[in-house]
Amino acid sequence: MENRITPEKIISLKENEIFVFGSNRSGRHSKGAAKTALNKFGAVWGKAAGLQGQSYGVPTKDRNLKVLSIPEIEHHIRKFILFAKNNPQLTFMVTEVGCGLSRFSPKQIAPLFTKAKNLENIHLPKRFLDVLNK
Repeated sequence: MENRITPEKIISLKENEIFVFGSNRSGRHSKGAAKTALNKFGAVWGKAAGLQGQSYGVPTKDRNLKVLSIPEIEHHIRKFILFAKNNPQLTFMVTEVGCGLSRFSPKQIAPLFTKAKNLENIHLPKRFLDVLNK
């Protein structure tokens, strides 16, 4: 996993890399990593989840921007991991999904990515890996 750590700040991507960000169910990508996804990596305004250009949205908030529960976020992360597993030609650069504007800690969110540790095409933030490796 050492060579599969997402950089803290992603400013560019290779052709096969995908920026994975936390979104809201209305697809209003106006702040945080979602804004970066919209402005730089092809996220689509109004599209909440899934592949969008060179980005992949994982909802962490509802349509009214209320934070989703951990089980609801886990559902979206499971869908993401399955998508990544079915698309091994792509490399997924996961940001600290749920840890910015949704205010969860890496200790709360990282365990939801446990199955991602075994997928070579998923890179995780260092703080997630620190939790998963304990």
